[in-house]
Amino acid sequence: MKKTLTISPSRGEMLKPAELIELRGVGPLSLHDRRVFNGLVEAAWGPQMAEPGRKFTISTASLLFGDEPMTRLIDSIERLMQTIVVARTAEGEETRLQLLGTNTIKKGPNRGTLTYSFPPDLAELIKDSSIFAKLDLAVMQSFGSKYAFALYEAVARRVRMKHVFYETLSIEGIRDLLGVEDGKLVPYKNLQAKAIDPALTEVNALTPFTVSIESRREGRKVMGFTLGWQVKDEAGMQEAYAEMNRPRIGRRERLTQAAERVISD
Repeated sequence: MKKTLTISPSRGEMLKPAELIELRGVGPLSLHDRRVFNGLVEAAWGPQMAEPGRKFTISTASLLFGDEPMTRLIDSIERLMQTIVVARTAEGEETRLQLLGTNTIKKGPNRGTLTYSFPPDLAELIKDSSIFAKLDLAVMQSFGSKYAFALYEAVARRVRMKHVFYETLSIEGIRDLLGVEDGKLVPYKNLQAKAIDPALTEVNALTPFTVSIESRREGRKVMGFTLGWQVKDEAGMQEAYAEMNRPRIGRRERLTQAAERVISD
């Protein structure tokens, strides 16, 4: 099977190894942090990313959005360096690692450059990767929720398994998949309202996928969830593209009202 890092992405998309999508403990990372990390992965893409200590350079302007100050990028870089995540192997072994190694920002024209490296353990984790997600760059830029960002990545990885269209997850499993921080949104109603519903609303509106997350209950107690997905038909794809190109201002209210109309119908 071909290794992920040897595959070239198509224009307008990035590839992301499944090992980096299935990490646990990413809850402290904000939406901006996740976008920055993906930008660093995209810029470093190729077999050299698996070389321990290899340095890469990227324009800092490409990691900032609009008129964001440099301090916001620095905050994200420091969180990526400080957040300890957990990778689990197929054999059940767990590796704890950081997402970003040493780095240097140099000021210059167009804000400057960032020279960075990935920790050796991360390079080791992905060197033999053969499962990955294809992620649309414009779609990822359109999300307003970090939970939608995480759900999109997870489904984009799973949709490549053509013979499977659903997965049963524990409560902890859905929290890990969405990247919910430990100790946050613990009551089910809060998890549903603050993470699951916003993620489903954006993913179903903006991506090529139709996704569902249904609770599994014993009596009135929620015991876990069933995650389901499928690729949209042509009309669904066109509507997702149209929504992506509508103004972001007012999007959440517009999508929430649309979702409520579907439920009431």
